[in-house]
Amino acid sequence: MAELSTIARPYAKAAFENAAAGNALDAWSQQLKTAAAVATQETIQKVLSSPSMTSKQQAEAFITVCGEELDAKGQGFIKVLAENKRLGLLPEISKLYEQHKAAREKNVEVEVTTAFELDAASIDALGNALKAKLDRDVKVNTVVDKSLVGGVYVRAGDIVIDSSVRGRLAKLAEAMNA
Repeated sequence: MAELSTIARPYAKAAFENAAAGNALDAWSQQLKTAAAVATQETIQKVLSSPSMTSKQQAEAFITVCGEELDAKGQGFIKVLAENKRLGLLPEISKLYEQHKAAREKNVEVEVTTAFELDAASIDALGNALKAKLDRDVKVNTVVDKSLVGGVYVRAGDIVIDSSVRGRLAKLAEAMNA
């Protein structure tokens, strides 16, 4: 079976292009986040998997639960997803949409994992260095993982910088076994 992101990608792209054309990136972002949250609810998942409901009925139920959070285009998007039996993909569609939006706005969320808590000055310095390297606005989220021993592990989208002691030891062990 194809990966969820592969199936969700064209829907996320279509939503993004529609939002960009209507200058409504933030509005669509909020609508997709709401719809994704609704799609993860257990009762909605039962409705979506019910063989006795038509896709039109599923869409109507979904839109009713979302309430006023969806505008006319958002409701239309939900109807298209329902017709294609893709409402369950909304969390992945929302995630991919946010990636398109971040690329357009030239920003990125960076997760920095360290062996110890970083002070604000270190986080700012690291954020500025990453901003220069990635040529994007950077939002730094820090995570503490004592198993790193020392150094940092940085993940920005599909870019990974492993400068941790654990990573260096693993590379050394690999080189010695080769």
